[in-house]
Amino acid sequence: MSDSLFVRYLSHVRDALRRIVPDLPDEVAARVELTPARDPAHGDMATNAALLVARIARRRPAEIAAELAAALASVPGIAHAEPAGPGFVNMTLDEAVLRAVARDVLRAGESYGDAVLGQGVRVNVEYVSANPTGPMHVGHCRGAVVGDALANLLAKAGYAVTKEYYINDAGAQVIALAWAAYWRYLQAIGTTMTQEQFAALVPGGIQYGGDYLVPVGAALAQHHGTGLAEPDGQPAAPEHWLPTVKSFVVAEMMRLIREDLDALGVHHDVFTSEARILADGVTDRAIARLDAQGLLYEGVLEPPKGKLPDDWEARPQTLFRATEFGDDVDRPLRKSDGSNTYFANDIGYHDDKVRRGADVLIDVWGADHGGYVTRMKAAVKALSDGGRAPDFDVLLCQIVRIVREGQPVRMSKRAGTFVTLRDLIDEVGRDAVRFTMLTRKADAQMEFDLDQVVAQTRDNPVFYVQYAHARCRSVLRAAQEMLGAQQVTPAALADADLDGLDSDAELALLRRIAQWPRTVEGAALAHEPHRIAFYLGELAGDFHTLWNRGRDDATLRFLQEDDPAATRAKLALVEATATVIRSGLAVLGVEPVEEMR
Repeated sequence: MSDSLFVRYLSHVRDALRRIVPDLPDEVAARVELTPARDPAHGDMATNAALLVARIARRRPAEIAAELAAALASVPGIAHAEPAGPGFVNMTLDEAVLRAVARDVLRAGESYGDAVLGQGVRVNVEYVSANPTGPMHVGHCRGAVVGDALANLLAKAGYAVTKEYYINDAGAQVIALAWAAYWRYLQAIGTTMTQEQFAALVPGGIQYGGDYLVPVGAALAQHHGTGLAEPDGQPAAPEHWLPTVKSFVVAEMMRLIREDLDALGVHHDVFTSEARILADGVTDRAIARLDAQGLLYEGVLEPPKGKLPDDWEARPQTLFRATEFGDDVDRPLRKSDGSNTYFANDIGYHDDKVRRGADVLIDVWGADHGGYVTRMKAAVKALSDGGRAPDFDVLLCQIVRIVREGQPVRMSKRAGTFVTLRDLIDEVGRDAVRFTMLTRKADAQMEFDLDQVVAQTRDNPVFYVQYAHARCRSVLRAAQEMLGAQQVTPAALADADLDGLDSDAELALLRRIAQWPRTVEGAALAHEPHRIAFYLGELAGDFHTLWNRGRDDATLRFLQEDDPAATRAKLALVEATATVIRSGLAVLGVEPVEEMR
């Protein structure tokens, strides 16, 4: 845990509680919380300790709360403690304790809030993993941002994080893509065949008709000439061209995807190929281990209610005993023809991640895969071979609806039927895309309002936060001209006398800054990066409030020309605010702004 005010005073709460309830079990003490007071009028912090231990102590919560408040009132740094409600204790800190937070931030820099919560635990975060069948679209965007911000958040909390992309390059969709690319190749070499004639030869017809495959066909023609076709540009037998075209088009689509991800500021550490997992026998070995544990059998599943899934057959299949691990039905791993189901391949992939040393697996999926979660959790448990299974979590991301003036928007020209990620970035910018995608919990539906995300108003969350940072930097630049650059460095400001920070607005801002380490830890434990965006909005709001009050009250203005000591104290608060904003934006993958234009 980080050395934050909340961690520090939580230890005092637990120590005092153990004196009141000597036989308090450690697991109960671990559940005691210290949270920001809901109403600042009630203090700075509140604890539920008395409520938690009342049953064990066989005493009324109010009695324990009164005794606990009396004990905490004597703790250095606590100005006041009092029982409240049915068993809470509210605490008010000495103002000097709050002021010291600014000094802590200035000395730690953007590492303020870093935690050892993860203690080097190895976490694999797999996200995006879009099928390599075309450019990324807006449907992929939310998962990309959520996964990337979560990985950054976990790293800040002390975990050893690997960012991974799983390339689905072994399924029927890739075969369909190869056929579509081959048609563009035939066009490039001047075939006389019509698209309708060619489509009649394609299993399932041409499924990918976007113009993004035109340059792929041209590149194939440049590399291979007419060697992949029959004379007069007629199609050759699939065995003559399919492996070459499939490999080429997947590589080209992954190049496009990487470019799109780079534009979004997303960079993965590992790209794992499904085809490689299968070729190396990883999936077969994982299934063999399940079989050795007696977890496979031949059977026929009852038809599911409603729409039949692709992997259901009314004939004997190899089934995995998923119900032994919490699933509602057993799941097919191999079809009646002996081929793997998608689930079987995913088992092999997750086993590969575990064998590479992951202690925690986190997958970020679209909400349409929600029904897949339970079976995958069952498989990960089974793959532990009776040992400790890795922790496994799935974040589901709901769809994003792009609107302008309240109406759905279709911006893409090259993709044909969907809004590409690049379209969205070109329209509003990377920072607006990333921050806005994190202004809702991942599993909540959202509208991405193009008008709002470019508006310079407080209703635009990314503008509101970046404007706060820009205002901080503007004040600090002006202070350099007034006092000289050496007097305005973080190190110099950390030595300033901060006693002058005593207004309600200044103390409110300090309280918010003090919550940053706790916010990082809470968001990391919950796997909820949107909490960082929420926190930054609140921090920016507190800073803008102080700025605006300075318009009416000259004593609150950051630059006091006739009082250098007061100015340095206020600048320490400004620099601390800017530092925490930068720290939070770094987690979200958003650039801080030096000045608004």
